[in-house]
Amino acid sequence: MSKIYNYCAFYVNEPFNESSLGAHATKDFCHYNLLKAWKGSDNSFPFKNAHDTTYNVRDNSDWDLTLKPRLRERLRNSKNIILFLSENTTNSRALREEIDYGINTLNLPVIVIYPDLKTKEDLLNNAKTDLNNTVKNLWNKLPILRDSKSKVPVLHIPMNKDVIRDSLNNSDFIVDSGKNPDDYSYKK
Repeated sequence: MSKIYNYCAFYVNEPFNESSLGAHATKDFCHYNLLKAWKGSDNSFPFKNAHDTTYNVRDNSDWDLTLKPRLRERLRNSKNIILFLSENTTNSRALREEIDYGINTLNLPVIVIYPDLKTKEDLLNNAKTDLNNTVKNLWNKLPILRDSKSKVPVLHIPMNKDVIRDSLNNSDFIVDSGKNPDDYSYKK
């Protein structure tokens, strides 16, 4: 299978069950569902969901025998990781595995979407020269991202459909693009 998919990483309460109201009430999961809805209503929206490449797993599935191998298979099919990072994000076992394997084993670039931030300017410091402390402090919610992101290109963006569309179309943020590992944002 070619690497044409976007792997979405997001926090949900564990154990996870997509059919339960609990999962749908988890804000990061709701943002993932919004991407799917945008794709469903506009076939040209450039989101290709890696989670659709394998069968769904059950809430009571064994972590080592079923869940972890399924996450890894989906990541191997992917050209990048889309990570939703918010005040609600928790350093869960699944998120640690997704980010660790995606970055440290597969060298997948990451597009970090900050759902609590709505404009490009919301991510930047007052001088508009660097990411602000609000963004940088969120990295501490997921130490594996904070400690590994220097190995791949990482694009930081707000929760804005047009910016997300542009980011998903940006060929610099796909595996083997040649883009230097670093933190990037749209400054204007």
